[in-house]
Amino acid sequence: MKVNLYNSEGYHDPTAHDAIVNVLKEQRKRPYMPKVFISSPFAGDVQRNIKNARRYCAFAVRSGYIPFAPHLFYPQFLSDGDTEQRELGLFMGMVFLDSCKEVWVFGERISSGMQQEIDRAEKRDIPIRFFNDQCEEVSPK
Repeated sequence: MKVNLYNSEGYHDPTAHDAIVNVLKEQRKRPYMPKVFISSPFAGDVQRNIKNARRYCAFAVRSGYIPFAPHLFYPQFLSDGDTEQRELGLFMGMVFLDSCKEVWVFGERISSGMQQEIDRAEKRDIPIRFFNDQCEEVSPK
């Protein structure tokens, strides 16, 4: 990308030019990090499941991915106990799932919401990887 030495009014602006060039150089140094969709249980022992989902997201970051866990985000402002709000959260999560490079499924139990996420990934030909609670990759069931 070529950065102009002149500002929008046509004046020579080397300080702004150098700053923009340096930011672009730093961005190029950062490695590519694909988006990954984190699928794990939410209902049941909610506090434990939230703690686990946070741990799974941290694992994804350490592995070089950008995680998205809708069950950590949407309950901040939608109620899982309200059927309409739960369905809206699942729908919005699916929109994000479509833009992810992979879906990572964690835990021994597949909830109904997780199964919907798996089905959507299969339909969209998005690779699915399965992990146990210790973040070790396992074979699909």
